[in-house]
Formats: sequence, structure tokens, C-alpha cells
Amino acid sequence: MIQPCIVFMGSPDFAVPSLEVLAVRYPLLGVVTQPDRPAGRGRTLRLSAVKQVALRLGLPIAQPERLRDPEALTRLRSWSPDLIVVAAFGQILPQEVLDLPLFGCVNVHASLLPRWRGAAPIQAAILAGDAQAGVTIMKMDAGVDTGPILSQGAIPILPEDTAGNLFEKLSRLGADLLLETIPGYLSGKILPKPQPAAGATYAPLLTKEDGLLDSAQPAAALERHVRAFHPWPGAWIIWQDAHLKILRAHAAAVRVEAGRRLVHQGLPGISTADGLLVLDEVQPSGKKPMPGKDFLSGARDWAS
Repeated sequence: MIQPCIVFMGSPDFAVPSLEVLAVRYPLLGVVTQPDRPAGRGRTLRLSAVKQVALRLGLPIAQPERLRDPEALTRLRSWSPDLIVVAAFGQILPQEVLDLPLFGCVNVHASLLPRWRGAAPIQAAILAGDAQAGVTIMKMDAGVDTGPILSQGAIPILPEDTAGNLFEKLSRLGADLLLETIPGYLSGKILPKPQPAAGATYAPLLTKEDGLLDSAQPAAALERHVRAFHPWPGAWIIWQDAHLKILRAHAAAVRVEAGRRLVHQGLPGISTADGLLVLDEVQPSGKKPMPGKDFLSGARDWAS
């Protein structure tokens, strides 16, 4: 079996299983990850999840602000990789990088391409009510997740799945699929197949404002919204001039004029376009998460 020398590019937790399995199976020349960023109220520098693992494994690390920077390109050329593996890296690879390895660059993308190209495919799949999610291993080109497909794996989206736990499932699926795919790709048994022209959708980068719930939407759509945006950017409404985070909720078939706040079976609820969104767990601004019933005990003017 061909043993390529690999450079790995990734940043968040999603990429960690792929890095760990590659480190066991193949020679890793180095890891490229996002620069340390200030985070939290203290604005202390936070290392990416991939950097933390790379340090533990004793791997060389590069953290360029931009891959186009001459120093970054020089570093990559000095490593002279046979293959670059990318998983949620956070930067678009310039053509000079795509052309550098003998076997090109392959990406572990958390969707069943061409559905949900872009930065937030897991959230988009839950939000849209998709029956399944998955991972695509693709050979990268200059487009955004438009490269030809090497392999795919799918799992069902369960009614209780949030973006957080689906993220974990798909990260493990991606790592396993990557290990299955690389040998066949390198030997020529797995050939890149162009993505279908039909069915392409895009999942743009999320912002905090995307979490705002719109009571004009159906209750089932808002329930998916809560699951899709947990843990980030989080679902929320404005309550007493502050954000009230909605951590868990369910839809109930209760017809009330949309946009009202009420109490349903001892829990806070919001009337929607076609039913009721019942708030099972919430987090008021500046407080810890709490069951909806406990929230009501201190919010006696909730019903409107």
C-alpha cells in the first residue's frame, strides 16, 4: 500500500478525529491550523482544537493568517507533501496549494454533496428537516465544496439530534470514511466523480443574529431551529429587553393567534403560524440554564 506523506489542515473539534486516525496510519509532515484567537471575557488566546492535538502528538504546526502569504507557501513547499487532507480548516485554499501535492488535496465535508456546500452544512440539514446527514470525501478544486466526489457516508437525523451531537457523529464518520477512502484513491481504484449538476444547495456562515426565532414560522420549523442552532449560535427571543436563550423546545398542536406568549401544561409557550412552541429549557440573560417550569416561577408576567 502506498504510504503518502501527508499535511493536515483543520481547526475545530470536527477535524480532530480525522487528524488522530491519520497520525496512527500515515506519516504526517505537519499540521496547518488557524491562528490562536482571543476568546472569552478575559480575551485570552485560545488554541484551536486541532492545534491542541498536534501539540500532544509532537507534530510541526503552521498557523498562517492567510495561506496565500509567501511564508505559508514556502513552509508548505518545504514539507513537500504527497497529499493534503483538509477538514473544516476555515480558509479557502489558493490554486498554488491545490496544485502542490502529487495527489492533490482532499476534503472531509459534513454533508452529502452537492447538498449543503458551505460553512454550516450540519445546521442547514437539521433546519431544513432533512431525513439524513452525511460526510463527503472529495478532491478539492478552486470552488467552494464543488470538487469531484471520492466517497460518501450517510446517517439518519434523529428527532432529538442537535447540531452539537450530530457534529460529533459526523466527525467520527468522516474519520472512518477518510481511512477507507485514501488507499483506494491513491491506488486508482477510487476515481473522482463530478458532483451532480442538480440538487446543489448552500449553507452560509452563521451569525449570532441567525438564532432569533420568528413566531411567524410554523412551530415544527422553530423546533428544528432550536436543535439546529444548539449549541451555537443558539436560538433566542427578546424577553424583558434581553436575550432569552431557548435550549430545548417541542411543537404542540395548539392553535392560537401567532406571536403570543402563554402557558401550556405548566411550561412557557410561544404561539406560531400553525401551533405552539413549548419551551422545555431556557437560559435568561446572566443566569444558568433552567427548566421552563422553573423559569415560569420567576416570570409571572410571561403570558401575554
